[in-house]
Amino acid sequence: MSGDHSHNEDQVDGGSRFSDSHKHHKDKFKKEHKQKDLRKEKERDKSKHGNSDHKDFSDKKHKDKEKMKHKDGSTDKYKDKYKEKRKEEKIKSFDYKVKLEKENGFASPLHMKLEPDEDSYHCPKNAKTLKRERDDDNDYEFKPKKIKTENEKKAKKRKLDENIKAVKTKNKKGDVADGKKKAKKEQEEKWKWWEEERYTDGVKWKFLEHKGPVFAPPYEPLPSNVKFYYDGKAFMLSAGAEEVATFFAKMLDHEYTTKDVFRKNFFKDWRKEMTSEEKAKITDLKKCDFSEMHQYFKAQSEARKAMSKEEKLKIKEENERLLQQYGFCIMDNHKERIANFRIEPPGLFRGRGDHPKMGMLKRRIRPQDIIINCSKDSKYPEPPPGTKWKEVRHDNKVTWLVSWTENIQGSIKYIMLNPSSRIKGEKDWQKYETARRLKKCVDRIRNQYREDWKSKEMRIRQRAVALYFIDKLALRAGNEKEEGETADTVGCCSLRVEHIKLYPEIDGQEYVVEFDFLGKDSIRYYNKVPVEKRVFKNLQLFMENKEPDDDLFDRLNTSILNKHLQELMDGLTAKVFRTYNASITLQAQLKELTSGTSLHDTTLHCRAVIKGPPEENIPAKILSYNRANRAVAILCNHQRAPPKTFEKSMQNLQTKIDAKKAQLSAAKRELKSAKADAKVRRDEKSKKAVEAKKKAVQRIDDQLMKLEVQATDREENKQIALGTSKLNYLDPRISVAWCKKWGIPVEKIYNKTQREKFAWAIDMADDDYEF
Repeated sequence: MSGDHSHNEDQVDGGSRFSDSHKHHKDKFKKEHKQKDLRKEKERDKSKHGNSDHKDFSDKKHKDKEKMKHKDGSTDKYKDKYKEKRKEEKIKSFDYKVKLEKENGFASPLHMKLEPDEDSYHCPKNAKTLKRERDDDNDYEFKPKKIKTENEKKAKKRKLDENIKAVKTKNKKGDVADGKKKAKKEQEEKWKWWEEERYTDGVKWKFLEHKGPVFAPPYEPLPSNVKFYYDGKAFMLSAGAEEVATFFAKMLDHEYTTKDVFRKNFFKDWRKEMTSEEKAKITDLKKCDFSEMHQYFKAQSEARKAMSKEEKLKIKEENERLLQQYGFCIMDNHKERIANFRIEPPGLFRGRGDHPKMGMLKRRIRPQDIIINCSKDSKYPEPPPGTKWKEVRHDNKVTWLVSWTENIQGSIKYIMLNPSSRIKGEKDWQKYETARRLKKCVDRIRNQYREDWKSKEMRIRQRAVALYFIDKLALRAGNEKEEGETADTVGCCSLRVEHIKLYPEIDGQEYVVEFDFLGKDSIRYYNKVPVEKRVFKNLQLFMENKEPDDDLFDRLNTSILNKHLQELMDGLTAKVFRTYNASITLQAQLKELTSGTSLHDTTLHCRAVIKGPPEENIPAKILSYNRANRAVAILCNHQRAPPKTFEKSMQNLQTKIDAKKAQLSAAKRELKSAKADAKVRRDEKSKKAVEAKKKAVQRIDDQLMKLEVQATDREENKQIALGTSKLNYLDPRISVAWCKKWGIPVEKIYNKTQREKFAWAIDMADDDYEF
């Protein structure tokens, strides 16, 4: 192209040099023609827009009208004719404009101008018009090219500015920012299963596909420099025996290894893994020295804590990879999170409390122990190379993905879906709806068991008294267990005579029953409670001629009780009473404590409730919530041992409170000084200084209040487990409604995992929800 272009230029230059006279003649002709065109354009402009021509035209028009008026005596005929002519011109102009727009590749919206007065000139100079309205007239082709280009540029610039402005506005609202957009997209993609119809006939899913479990890593032998000693001499253990020995060595500084039951069970199971030579040599656990092993594992633990960021990141990435591969399944075309996709590694059984099987060996779970559950049309999980599963099932009436039987108690273990999944959520929702149904008929049931206290049949009386305890004290029903197989824990139906004491009168109260037994997880239940006279008399009757280890309710078990409850209400079991009483207690406590009526609790609570607007009282409101939750935890006997770091953390918190008090005193002194200074100076600067000091005092005082509330909350909850009741017994819609009513962020009550679990409740509960 460049070569052709230069060649053409050479030709032009050559031609110019060849005929100068011809060029002169040609330029003269062009100049004359150009002047002629300019005169024509000026004439057109004058005929259309010139003021003098317009005036002449108006005068001529006026004279013609006068003549017509004198001749015919009316101008109506002329007016109609003139209007028709104007209308035709306008239609032609509009059709031509549309034609041009189509040729140019755009079409403006239909926009009709108002009919101008026939005697005046319509000038749209200052009127707001649509884009490209300058091109509306019939003389479109006569407009200078320069003006047209400028208009197009302005239109493009205006359009660009409008787009930028729109983006800015959207960014202010947070609709277009990348992070927000992603978050919104994720929120939209969240499966709202609670808005869909549920399966019937016991079907839990129609399609299920997963990758199976992640097995514990194989045992890594100890380095050669780490020795096990027996009777003061180094002893080389076989791989199997060494692995079990390391389980004990890791726990050497734990109190479990000092317990006789634990040591006895461990040594018995350890010997099963030994070779005949090892069995013959190692006969006394007291002569075994695991200290070098223990120091090795302690050093490993310290090394893990001291790892570099890069090393920690590498481990984190590997865990994330495993999570993405094994931590999710496909259920009914939805990706669902799996709760515990890792198989528990081998170790020593601990149990709760004084469990008779503590110290026994939990064996390594292998693929041949595993039962896989998935749908027939899915891709089955593949076992590790060279192994096979025990069984592959396709049972869509159960919710587990993987199961196996553990060797300690013979119980079946499962891999289930995450609490945030549809299956778990539906189960929770159904549980709380059943408890709500109990609310409607609980008075009738209570009246009936009161009547049954007078029954002639002993079994009915026992059933009625047991139901009274389950309802009033939120006791667990208790299940039958084989003697000696598990810890000596009991529930209501399995209470023995030794677990209660009767006092006709004590501490100014009549008909008091003292309970003292080990409940679930070997947690002691101790309570002194006054009961109704007829209940007290029945208990005396049940205890007659019985030994301390005899059953209190010898004609009752959980099966009999639950069968009776089913007759009273569909879906009713003893456990439903526990859920109902926990939820109804929370709701009542929240109403009482949040309203500020419970002023007897502490002066701190009074101060928090009375002081400041509602948005500044979030810490006080949360304290009220925790107190309501604690009332439920006490009712349900959800206790815990104080954390090991409790005393240290309380000391640190108290140090912060003392420092904040000192800071507040200093701020108050500064405020006093500033006020005195302002009285003397009386200028604007000193007034501003006083206001700044006031704000500082207020801010520090609020910070002090938050720390004091935190200390009170921590002290009151040191032996109470709030999480158990909050996650398992309290209808989450009560908490969500309370948050919405008082303007408390849900994040203050439920963490991220808990919010995912209760997404259904957060979505459906309004601030006026009643359990």
